[in-house]
Amino acid sequence: QVQLVESGGGSVQAGGSLTLSCTASNRVYSTTCMGWFRQVPGKEREGVASIYPSGGHTFYTDSVKGRFHISRDNAANTLYLQMNSLKPEDTAMYYCAADICGLRYIEGSGYWGQGTQVTVSS
Repeated sequence: QVQLVESGGGSVQAGGSLTLSCTASNRVYSTTCMGWFRQVPGKEREGVASIYPSGGHTFYTDSVKGRFHISRDNAANTLYLQMNSLKPEDTAMYYCAADICGLRYIEGSGYWGQGTQVTVSS
């Protein structure tokens, strides 16, 4: 069973950058799609970025295209989200997801980390 742990969240000014990391407990991580989702209180969890096992296929929600970059290091069982040109509207709890291919959130599907908070001030 895969366990996921996120890190790298924090508070930054608009225009700044952060890089989030997600480390999986075993090599099974390397065989599945991975992604990042985010959620704010009272709102639906939304897909931010997704990556296929090889890293050759990536997908982004329109609002972050050109600013965020998802990547993975399968040898290290680690997923990354490089976040540039951050905006206040990027403020959310960011979750690492395993075994979800794409940006669609389906209740009860996939494996999830505990989340890491990203706060962007104006």
